[in-house]
Amino acid sequence: MKLKVYLSGEIHTDWRDQIKQTVKLLDLPIEFTEPVTDHQISDDCGAMIMGTEEKKFWHDHKGAKLNSIRTLKCIQDSDVVIVRFGEKYKQWNAAFDAGYAIAKNKPIIVIHGSDNQHALKEIDAAASAVIDNPKKAAEILKYITSGSV
Repeated sequence: MKLKVYLSGEIHTDWRDQIKQTVKLLDLPIEFTEPVTDHQISDDCGAMIMGTEEKKFWHDHKGAKLNSIRTLKCIQDSDVVIVRFGEKYKQWNAAFDAGYAIAKNKPIIVIHGSDNQHALKEIDAAASAVIDNPKKAAEILKYITSGSV
């Protein structure tokens, strides 16, 4: 079974690469999509393309609008959404992605440490799986696509 998997969440660690490398080693039939992970380009794309803004709110608003086109399309086209919440920053965008995926009836796999357990309890309750590291995400994808562990 081939899957389209959207990798949402924090952009400060290599968790996406860990999943992709493991999936490649396991030769799983999975196509990945993800947000723009270059933080500066993601933040500044609206102003870079449509023109600068004096107020930071409008600068961020333009970027968020453009990023939402990619995010919504990727989630809509996905079979599974993996959402990673990192330790260092509050990822409101990841929480939004999780909620949108849930509203679209997309199964989500949530990755986070125990420090975020209480804050993410509602998202965890709606997830198909809650895990603490990317390796487990790859193992879940193996099980979904092959039926083996």
